[in-house]
Amino acid sequence: MENQTIQGREVIHSRPKMIKGVKMKRKLHSTFYLNFMYVPALLLFCIFIFYPFFKGIAISFTNWNGYSQSFDWIGLENYIRMFNDPNIATVVKNTLIYGIGSTILQNIIGLVYALLLNQSIKTRGITRTIVYLPVIISPLIMGYIWYFIFQVNGGALNDIILLFRDEPINFLANPELNVWIITFVNTFQFLGIAMVIYLAGLQAIPKDYYEAANLDGASTFQQFWHITLPMLAPSITVNIVLNIIGGLKLFDVIIALTNGGPGYASQSLSTMMYQMYFARQDAGYAASLGVLTFVLISIISLASLIYLRRKEIAR
Repeated sequence: MENQTIQGREVIHSRPKMIKGVKMKRKLHSTFYLNFMYVPALLLFCIFIFYPFFKGIAISFTNWNGYSQSFDWIGLENYIRMFNDPNIATVVKNTLIYGIGSTILQNIIGLVYALLLNQSIKTRGITRTIVYLPVIISPLIMGYIWYFIFQVNGGALNDIILLFRDEPINFLANPELNVWIITFVNTFQFLGIAMVIYLAGLQAIPKDYYEAANLDGASTFQQFWHITLPMLAPSITVNIVLNIIGGLKLFDVIIALTNGGPGYASQSLSTMMYQMYFARQDAGYAASLGVLTFVLISIISLASLIYLRRKEIAR
């Protein structure tokens, strides 16, 4: 009897171990299949992202024209040429204006729209749709729409100006205006994204905070400064990083409005790279400009992300 009892206890005690072993096997199998499902995505990422990226870096050390089967390794000559290029300072300055200028304007206007459309007004649904609508239009098409507004001959804006003066204004050929016109058009098109992200952030703020602030006698500005802005910190981070990346690689709108002209007055690094490759058949130099664009975007976006994340934690 004692032996039977002891054996029964051993069986009872061994059951949890068996169950635990089965669970571990199932977990390992599920983990294996889950990791296996990542393989196609990883392969696509390597084929279309990693390989072209490293191939572009390799091309930047050559004199390849983009078409021929033969080319020579020239080392750092393209980079030396790039930093000695008298036009590169203008192009980098324009790129920074497109990136930082668009980011500031999109976030300010997008936040104002979000604050207004977060109120209980009857037409807020229609207004949100109208503000967001330009986002779904191709940037190239949006650029041509605004081109027909700003062009010197027959442009809608100049048709109005000719009612008050004898000569039209060539906005797009003016180096002091065309960069800011492009920045405005880019802001107009994509501020809807900033608005939507800020709206999501505003609707996630508990109303209890505002009720407590009202009881303490806080003004509307004080509530905005001490409650709304700190609670919107994650939304601000997302918007700023996305806007910076999009603005620094701006291409379509520039091509549609000015094609980078006159001269290099409105060129960005993206349009200069495009023209060097296709118009001048200088793929090696275009690849070095691409590397500079990547480094510039990486430094500014990562620095912004780290700084804003620390601000979120501090708040």
